[in-house]
Amino acid sequence: MQSDKKFDIYLPANRTLATKTVILIHGGGWTSGSKADMNAFKLLITQQFSDIAVVNMNYRLANANNKPYPMQIEDITNLVAFLRENKTKYSISEDIGFIGISAGAHLSLLWSYAFDTNNKVDMVCSIVGPTNLTDPEYLNNTNPELQNLLDLFGIDPTTEFLEEVSPFHQVTATAPPTILFYGGKDPLIPISQGTDLRDKLQSVNVTHEFTLYDNAGHGWTGLELLDTWSKLNIFMETHL
Repeated sequence: MQSDKKFDIYLPANRTLATKTVILIHGGGWTSGSKADMNAFKLLITQQFSDIAVVNMNYRLANANNKPYPMQIEDITNLVAFLRENKTKYSISEDIGFIGISAGAHLSLLWSYAFDTNNKVDMVCSIVGPTNLTDPEYLNNTNPELQNLLDLFGIDPTTEFLEEVSPFHQVTATAPPTILFYGGKDPLIPISQGTDLRDKLQSVNVTHEFTLYDNAGHGWTGLELLDTWSKLNIFMETHL
């Protein structure tokens, strides 16, 4: 449906052709959710940064007949192309960053690592995002809810395909600065999804930060959320 592809763009008043854009990508297990879920981040960014444009996007949701990959990656590619084609109209640059949550974080990482052919991504943030579908914690899991999500990519897909859709396997030395946030008691995202990507980024000398909230699940509130925003704020100031 066309409505799935809608996005909102928030342009700062004093923007120029050097103004960078942050793209927000919502979660929902690739099958649900909407850009409205990212409104809090939109508000924080537009209030805190007077020189950054924000795009809050929808993407086509997966179902039994429509796999998340490559469909949702293509939606991001089309949005980035639209922004590039309209950069003069909007008075923005081609430089972008991503902030994604859960499935949206997976898509943010995967696009930044494997599909940023013009090297325009300056930073990417993953909050509880899946990073490696070949992780034994996933392949050998006994969680029906989790398995239903993994099955979206195809029943018994090949290892080669799982690597293709896994940011962990797409990292290279040219990957953009990456900031990661994970919960130590997340029922859907094993800690290894965060720590393994952290170690991979370290091994190829990509600038990165990693935070694990030991007692948090698939998201958090209160002081931990304040800590997340504080660290993300500084990271954006530094790299975007």
